[in-house]
Amino acid sequence: MTNLPPRLSTGISGLDAVLDGGLVPNRTYMVRGESGAGKTIAGYHFLTAGRENDEDVLFISFEESNADLRANAGTLGFDLSEVLILDLSPSPEAFLDDEAYTMLSPSEVEGKSTTTELKEAIEEHDPDRVVIDPLSQLGRLSSDEYQFRRLVSSLLSYLKRSGATTLFTSQPSSGGTDETLAYLCDGSISLSRSDWGRSVRIEKFRGSDSQTGPHAMRIDGGHGMRVFPRLVPDSHHREFTIEPLSSDIDDLDALLGGGIERGSITLVSGPSGVGKSTTGAAFARATAERGERAAVYLFEESKRSFRHRSESVGIPIDDLVDSGNLRVDAVEPLSLSTDEFAQRVRAEVEANDTKFVLIDGTAGYQLSLTDERSDIRRELHALARYLKNMGVTVVLTEEVQQVTGAFHASDNHVSYLADNILFIRYIEVRGEIRKAVGVLKKRFGGFEPTLRSFEIGRDGITVGEPLDELRGILTGTPTWNEAE
Repeated sequence: MTNLPPRLSTGISGLDAVLDGGLVPNRTYMVRGESGAGKTIAGYHFLTAGRENDEDVLFISFEESNADLRANAGTLGFDLSEVLILDLSPSPEAFLDDEAYTMLSPSEVEGKSTTTELKEAIEEHDPDRVVIDPLSQLGRLSSDEYQFRRLVSSLLSYLKRSGATTLFTSQPSSGGTDETLAYLCDGSISLSRSDWGRSVRIEKFRGSDSQTGPHAMRIDGGHGMRVFPRLVPDSHHREFTIEPLSSDIDDLDALLGGGIERGSITLVSGPSGVGKSTTGAAFARATAERGERAAVYLFEESKRSFRHRSESVGIPIDDLVDSGNLRVDAVEPLSLSTDEFAQRVRAEVEANDTKFVLIDGTAGYQLSLTDERSDIRRELHALARYLKNMGVTVVLTEEVQQVTGAFHASDNHVSYLADNILFIRYIEVRGEIRKAVGVLKKRFGGFEPTLRSFEIGRDGITVGEPLDELRGILTGTPTWNEAE
């Protein structure tokens, strides 16, 4: 295999990882997308990264004036003071002076002067990096598609011969210009924006590997453009020993055959208010009490509410949060994609050697899907598989809709992910609402196959004696066993 030269950073957080290390130098790359997708911002990143590396850079603008470019970049935190800008945008005088276009085509009037300006700027400054925004505007200098293709091909070859790495932008058009540019470049990066968020996809990367997409993307004033690569679980692994971990609730551990195993995934399911989050909090606290780092991600509750409720039911966590052994993070699902959330969890695990993660709950997580066609099982599978590979013990909570009636462990069909399934449900006994808890599945060992009473009080969780005097508990309306 041919050894490629060191990669060039795009300057965009996360995108270099998607590109398997960055761009191959002395090649041409296309960034395309609809208006507002972030193409010009990608150019800002690319050139400022070059300046940080003491490279000579050139921005060729066919649309925005020098002043507008610098002002717009400044609103996103980019300083283009050290970036040379060749302003080829239309001037106000061009609108007023229309006599030049009455007898001659635009290419006859402008073609020579524009190409000359390009050539002179490249020869004079010998840039290491060039951004052309947008290259598709060269179409106005060409009489037909054939001439446009020849002009672009010649320009890109000239830039490569001069030693520059070029990034140019393009916008989809009905005339096929965009596809012509995609054919001529060495790599193509597609940006998209929808009601579900922003994303980036590598459509072409000649001579190198890249991660398949789409990958979630965010643009804001503080960071510019950030890409959140899709998690590839098999690329991550940490050695660990499978061993039972206690919840510090003896009867719950007995029901689970000794507890839940390190590196396992436990699904705690049940209807609203039955005690799923409290059970997850008990496991998180037990982990932190052992001196290991635990992280709790709340999709359906605020941090303040969670901490107050935990305190009120005898599972105080404030001391563990203050000590740094426990992190509690409230996630706003509609503002965070699953890719971005996965990167947040990965950073937590790898920076802090985190051993336990609670995701509370899967319904809120599903709202984070950036594409309505995405499948919660696929997205959650990648995150859960990564955590397992890293030896992290995971608890997921899922709300099922049925309060009584037919039993379902999961409404989202994610139960296959779980090594352990712990369910809690309401039952009616003599006109009184009670709760029952049981284990449906345990992959790494045996468990108690009985159903026990379940209560949450001021002193925490109480798992009672087996409910062997009742039958039909899973229907939600049990009956008493007949006396023998």
